[in-house]
Amino acid sequence: MARGKFITFEGGEGAGKSTQVRRLAEHLRALGLDVVVTREPGGSPSAEAIRGLLLSGRVRALGTLGEAYLFAAARMDHIAETIEPALERGAWVICDRFADSTRVYQGAADGLDVEIVDDLERIAVGNCRPDLTIVIDLPVDVGLARVAGRSGNGTGDRFEAEAVAVHEARRQGFLGVAAANPDRCVVIDGAREADAVTSDIAALVTGRFGLAIGGRA
Repeated sequence: MARGKFITFEGGEGAGKSTQVRRLAEHLRALGLDVVVTREPGGSPSAEAIRGLLLSGRVRALGTLGEAYLFAAARMDHIAETIEPALERGAWVICDRFADSTRVYQGAADGLDVEIVDDLERIAVGNCRPDLTIVIDLPVDVGLARVAGRSGNGTGDRFEAEAVAVHEARRQGFLGVAAANPDRCVVIDGAREADAVTSDIAALVTGRFGLAIGGRA
């Protein structure tokens, strides 16, 4: 059985990643592929427990380094329990956030030393690297307006509720990651209507992997 493909989605708050992850999964399943949809932090029972702690802000007192360790621990379990078994059986895995989010959120935006980020990524990820990373980019004010609209009370989780300047630093961080990894990362304009974004992503993935009906080139 050929190893499956690993596709990750990255971007700031309100970028529409969850919607596009779901739509890409539907597109690939229509081609006859076995698709596993997952997310970070989370994606396995232990990692989901850590997710609750991280998004609630209850571990914020641990500081950026402490949060980065928790993300790494969740990622190790996620890979071992969900991602690698799926890839080994030939499934395609689509993940809403992965290691690039740690590089941006705790690294570029929160100032964690890049050597620490590199070490944690090497330990947690190993050889489980994405075949394609789709970075959905949009202006910070657009993303925050979407977050406010879906949360109802104008606030979000621990990360959504940060200052505008922090969100802008994250946006630039993701664009920096994409620029540094052009073979793996593709930036998609997420400020447009969702259908237009979906169409671009479907064309990108289909073309990148040479897919046709039945999921084969």
